[in-house]
Amino acid sequence: MTASVVVGTNSPQRMARPKSHNRPRGRNTVRILGTWAVSLAVGLLLWWLSSLWLGPYVMPSPWATAIGISELVSRGTLFPSIGASLYRISVGWAIGLLVGAPVGILMGRIRVIRNFLDPYVEILRFIPAIALVTVMVVWFGIGETSKIALIVYTSVFVVVISTTDATLRISQDKILAARSLGAGAGQVLWSVVLPSAVPGIITGARLAMANSFLTIVSAEMVAAREGLGTIIWTSYSFGHIDWIFAGIVTLGVLGFCCDRILRIVSSTFLARFGVK
Repeated sequence: MTASVVVGTNSPQRMARPKSHNRPRGRNTVRILGTWAVSLAVGLLLWWLSSLWLGPYVMPSPWATAIGISELVSRGTLFPSIGASLYRISVGWAIGLLVGAPVGILMGRIRVIRNFLDPYVEILRFIPAIALVTVMVVWFGIGETSKIALIVYTSVFVVVISTTDATLRISQDKILAARSLGAGAGQVLWSVVLPSAVPGIITGARLAMANSFLTIVSAEMVAAREGLGTIIWTSYSFGHIDWIFAGIVTLGVLGFCCDRILRIVSSTFLARFGVK
C-alpha cells in the first residue's frame, strides 16, 4: 500500500516536474519575435514623431531614410561600402581576438607579466580611436593597413581585460586537482585554464566587435574611397541628412546581425564550456 502511494499520480516526483518541459520550444521563439516586432514598431513610431517635431533637415523620417537607402543602392554605392566596412571590421576584430586572448591568459596566469603589461593596457585603452586616426595614417599610409590597425587597437584591449578577468576567476581547486592527477603545466593550461576562460573570451569578443563598429566611421573618415563611414562623412559634406541616417541605420543593422551570428555560433559549438 505504501509503495502504491509513493508512485501514484500525486507523488512528489510527478508534482515537482516543471511545466516548462511540456511547453513547445517554438512558442518561445514566437514570443521573442513578437516582442521584437512590437519594439521595432514603437521605435519607428517615436522616430517618426521626432522627425515631425525636429523637421526633415534635422532628422529625416523612417520613410525618407528608406528612400535614401534605395538611392544609395541604385547609385551602386551601398553594397560595395558594406563589403569594404565588413572586411575591415572582420580582419581587425579577428586579429584583436587572436592577440588579446593569449595575452589575457598569460596576464591572468603569470603575475610578472600582468604587472608588466597592466599599465600599458590601462593607459592605452582610454585613448579614443579617433585621436589616433592621423597617427595611423602617418605610420601605415592611406591604404587598408591603417584602417585595420585602428580596428585592432580598439578590439585588443577589451579582449585582454575580459580574458584576464576570466582567467583570474578560475578556481584554484580545479588546477590543484589536475596537478594532483599528474597533469603538467601544458595540460593544465589546455584542459583547465583555457576551457574555463572561454566564456570570458567570448564576452570580450562581443564587446570588441561592438568597438569595431564604433570605430569604423573614424577609420574611414580619412582617405577611404568606400565604406559606410565614407558614406556618412561625404553625405554630411553635401548636406544629405537622409543618406547620413541611411548609413547609420545600415551600420546598426549590420552590427546587430554580426553579434547575433557570433552568439549563435558560440552557443552552438561552445555550449559545453558554459557559453550561452
